[in-house]
Amino acid sequence: MPSIESLTDLGVHEAAERIRRGEVAAAALTEACLARIAKLEPGVLAWAHLDRDGALAVAHERDAEARAGRVRGPLHGVPIGIKDIFDVAGMPTTAGAKAFAHTRPTRDSGAVARLRAAGAVIIGKTHTTQFAFRDPSPARNPWDTTHTPGGSSSGSAVAVAARMVPCATGSQTVGSILRPAAYCGVVGLKGPHGLVPVDGAVPLAWSLDHIGPFARSVADAALVLAVMADAKVEPARVEAPRLAVGRQLFERAEPDLRHHLEGVVERLAQAGARVTELTLPPSFGEIHAAGQVVLEVEAATYHQPAFAKHAADYGSGMREMLQIGLKRPATEYVAANRARLAFREAMIPLLEAHDALLSPTAPGPAPAGLGWTGDASLCAPWSSAGVPSISLPTGLNALGLPLALQLVQAPSGLERLLGVAAWCERVLGFSERPRD
Repeated sequence: MPSIESLTDLGVHEAAERIRRGEVAAAALTEACLARIAKLEPGVLAWAHLDRDGALAVAHERDAEARAGRVRGPLHGVPIGIKDIFDVAGMPTTAGAKAFAHTRPTRDSGAVARLRAAGAVIIGKTHTTQFAFRDPSPARNPWDTTHTPGGSSSGSAVAVAARMVPCATGSQTVGSILRPAAYCGVVGLKGPHGLVPVDGAVPLAWSLDHIGPFARSVADAALVLAVMADAKVEPARVEAPRLAVGRQLFERAEPDLRHHLEGVVERLAQAGARVTELTLPPSFGEIHAAGQVVLEVEAATYHQPAFAKHAADYGSGMREMLQIGLKRPATEYVAANRARLAFREAMIPLLEAHDALLSPTAPGPAPAGLGWTGDASLCAPWSSAGVPSISLPTGLNALGLPLALQLVQAPSGLERLLGVAAWCERVLGFSERPRD
C-alpha cells in the first residue's frame, strides 16, 4: 500500500491517471491529504475550514464511479483546496473577515461547480487575507514559518507547497496568485481577465479580478485552469523560445535575486532560448497609480453598504483603502481606467512579438515577519492589463527560501505562455520542497 508521503507527492495529472487506472483509490489519497493536514496544519495554518467527512464521502463515491468505468472528468478523485472567497455549497464563506461578512451558501460558485463536475474532491477552504486585500491571514510560509507566505491567496499557496493537496484555487487583483506562489515555491497561474467566471466569489475589483490555480507543475496548473475556464488550455509545443527580458523590471529586484535571475536567464539561453531586451512603453510609468485608483474605487463601491455599518470590523489596511476609494471623484476613476487600457494596448503588440516576457515575480524572497504580505508591484501591471501570467520557482536563496521568475504573454497567447513555462520548468528542474 502506498505511504502517505508517496500519495501526497502525487501531482494532479498523475493522481487522476492512477485513480482512473485503479492503481490508487481516491479515498486513500484524500485520507493521506487529511493526515498530512493534521500533521502540519498547527504550524502553517493554511485552512479556514475542513470538510473531512464530506471529502471522504465524495472520494468513496468517485472510487465507485471509477470502478464502474464512469469517470466524471480530468480531476476525477483529485483533492483540491478552495480559497475562502469562493462559495462552496454547505461550507462557510468568510473571506477572511469577521462574522458580519460570513455566509453559508447553498450553491457553488461558477469555478467551483466546474471543478466539482470534473470530479474534484473538495477538502475545504483555505485562508485568505481579509476580503483578498492586504490585511494578513493566519497562514505561515512552510519554508520558514517566521516569513509571510504572501497574499491574498496565502492558504492555497501554503497548502500546495506543504503537499496537503496537489492543487488549490486562488484569485489575483494585484499579485495575489503569483506572489504567494513565488514565496512558497509553487506554480501560480492566471489567465487573461474574464477567462474564469467570478460569480459566487467575493469581489475586490471587478475590472482587475482574475481566478487561477496553484499547483506544483505547469502542466497541472494548466489542467486545473482549463477545467475552471471550461475551455481547452494546453501548453503549446515550444522549442528555442523567444524571451524578452524587461530590464526595468529586473531593476526593481533586490541585488541577490537579480543576480540569481541573471544566472537563470543565462541557463535558459544556453539551453536554446533566444533572449532579447524589451523596453516597456511610456505608459508603464502610470500603470501602478492607475491600477490602485481602479482598485480603490471598485472595492469601495462593493463594500459601501457593509462599510457604513461595520467599518470598525474591517482590518486597518482594508479600512484605509475603502476610505480613500469612497472619496475619489468619478473623473479620477475614468482617467485611471483610460491609463490602464492605454498600457494594455501598448503592451499587447510587444508581448505578441515574443514568446514571453520574463521578469522577477516579486522583488525578493518572502519577507520576514507576518504583518505584511510583501511587494506586489511586479505582478500588478499584468493584473491591471488583464493579460495572462505565470510564476515558476527557480531555486532557493542562502536562507533556503524560494526564488521565482514571472512570464507574461498577450491574451491570445495563453497556450504559448504555458509552453514557454513548461520549457523553462524542464530546463531549470526545480524539485526542492519545504521540510516537514
